[in-house]
Amino acid sequence: MNRRQLRPIYLVGIALNAVALGYAVMNGTWLYAGAFAFVAVYLVVRLRMLSADA
Repeated sequence: MNRRQLRPIYLVGIALNAVALGYAVMNGTWLYAGAFAFVAVYLVVRLRMLSADA
């Protein structure tokens, strides 16, 4: 996949993780919330690396 195709996938992944993080925090499951936050940060870093190369 090229950079143009990957960008929307990263954005969807970040959005889905944000929703999952919100639900995990509302339910008080902090371990899951931490995992979702970690994945969201990773996806943001990857998206920034992808944008920096362009």
